[in-house]
Amino acid sequence: MSLKSRGATLESASRSGMTRSCTFLCLCCFFSGMFFTNRMWTTPSLEDNKRNQDSKFNHENMIHKDCDSMPGKVVWLNGGLEEASNSTELTEPLDQTIADLERKLTVAKAQQKAVDSSFPLLDSSKIVNSKSRHKYFMVVGINTSFGNKKRRDSIRATWMPQGEIRKRLEMEKGIILRFVIGHSAIPDSDNAIEEEDKIYGDFLRLEHIEGYHELSGKTKTYFATVVSLWDAEFYIKVDDDIHVNLGTLGTILSGYQGKPLVYLGCMKSGPVLAQKDVKYHEPEYWKFGEVGNKYFRHATGQFYGISKDLATYIFKNQNLLHKYANEDVSLGSWLIGLDVDHVHDKRFCCGTPPDCEFMAKEGSTCAATFDWRCSGICNSNTRIMEVHEHCGEDEKTLWSSSLYKFGED
Repeated sequence: MSLKSRGATLESASRSGMTRSCTFLCLCCFFSGMFFTNRMWTTPSLEDNKRNQDSKFNHENMIHKDCDSMPGKVVWLNGGLEEASNSTELTEPLDQTIADLERKLTVAKAQQKAVDSSFPLLDSSKIVNSKSRHKYFMVVGINTSFGNKKRRDSIRATWMPQGEIRKRLEMEKGIILRFVIGHSAIPDSDNAIEEEDKIYGDFLRLEHIEGYHELSGKTKTYFATVVSLWDAEFYIKVDDDIHVNLGTLGTILSGYQGKPLVYLGCMKSGPVLAQKDVKYHEPEYWKFGEVGNKYFRHATGQFYGISKDLATYIFKNQNLLHKYANEDVSLGSWLIGLDVDHVHDKRFCCGTPPDCEFMAKEGSTCAATFDWRCSGICNSNTRIMEVHEHCGEDEKTLWSSSLYKFGED
């Protein structure tokens, strides 16, 4: 055999030996790994498993209890969601909610389009310098709606001066009186108000779409608008089924003239109504704590007023202020975090005769009168004249020169 062939044979034998050695080492490593794994990774005992499951159950049970107090109850069990009822009961309300939201979105878009086409948006970036404007004592906005012409006529016939007398009241006493109304989602519905305004000239039109569930937005827009139009000491909101004695109101307000952060009305703290389909239902009831809780103190919605600095605060922060379902609650919530002087005066919420008559005889003439059971004067179209005759103030009270001062810096 030649040297060449002998070398090839030796080389082949050497490679075969190396292959067998590598295979043997791999097998050794594999079995060693299995040995140490079995020694170090012990299987948990039944007692350990039970302890871990108990801990997990306690944690999830705590989550379950916390969620019980929130709307839209969610039950957490075994690391996942458990159905509160069958799938049909869950799916149908969800479908209905989505349909309601889509419908509301469509209406909102239509309303916004109507607003944009009817009048320009209020410029909330700045407020006119008060030194460049005429000074007034108070602005009284009478909240009204499209179907309440008879109420407006009854007020014009009783406590709201008309024509030249109303203009004289503005210039001599600094008292602005306006019926406050927004716009309809249907532009043609505004025509009647426009014709009425041509006759009386006593309307303030807001950049707002009217609706019962939009009163909080209307209140915010009202204060933001009036403080930008008139530089007054006080801004009052009253419903169109309330009787007001303007002279008595002016006398009461004059005692707070020059004082900052004044919030006036009949302060109350009514229950937060969580039940649906009831008047004054609060959809966000869960924000006020446990079911059955009461609201914070706030002025009742029939009549309330704020000083100029608070109206300016609403003007500047109107895009940040949250709107609750009830407008009087909304106003109270906007002011609750401020260092506000809450003025509670029962003369802002007198009952109709004989109550207001009795108070007048006792020397405490009422500023605002209504029936609590009707949230206004019951059948005010006709009964407000009766209230005016029995509880109306002397005309001299309104024109007394010593009532209050305005027009001074």
